Amino acid sequence: MEAIFVAALKEETPELSKFHHTGVGKINAAIKLIELIHLYKPNQVINYGTAGSLKKEISGLIECTTFIQHDMDARGLLDFKLGETPFDPISKIILSHEGYICATGDKFVKNKLEMDCDIVDMEAYALAKICKIKNIDFKCFKYISDYANEESSNDWKENCHKGARDFLSLYPNCK
Repeated sequence: MEAIFVAALKEETPELSKFHHTGVGKINAAIKLIELIHLYKPNQVINYGTAGSLKKEISGLIECTTFIQHDMDARGLLDFKLGETPFDPISKIILSHEGYICATGDKFVKNKLEMDCDIVDMEAYALAKICKIKNIDFKCFKYISDYANEESSNDWKENCHKGARDFLSLYPNCK
C-alpha cells in the first residue's frame, strides 16, 4: 500500500472515509500507527487533525514539518531541556524548515508554552517519530480549530467540518 491517512478522531474527519482513527494522545496514536504499519506496510503516512494555534496570525489548514513534545520535562535531571527526552537521540523531528512547528503533548493547552512552537496538538510527534524510525515518509496537516485559550473547547467543536473540507481540497482521493 502506498499511503495511509490517520487522524485522532472521527469527529475531525466527517465524510472522509479513508481515514484510520488513532484515538487521542501520544500513546494511543503510537499503538494504532504501529498496528496500521504492520497491517498495510505503507510508504507514506498522512496525518490530518485539528490543532490549537499559539499565534493569532496562523489560521486555516497548515502543514507542520517540525515536531517536538511540550510535555516532556526532564529539566530536573542533569541538564536536559524542556522537550528533550532523556538519553534519546530523537527529541526533535525536522522534516523541512518551510512549515510550522507542532508541539505535541498529552494535555489540552489553554495558554502560552515555555518553548518555541507555532501550534499544539496531542498526537503528531508520536506519529512523526514512528515514521522516522521506520523510514516512512510523513506528512502532517493541521486545521487551526482554536487559539489555545479559554474558548478552545467551544471553538474546536465548531471547526471540525471546516477543516475536513479544506483537507479534502488537498487530497480529494481520501473521501
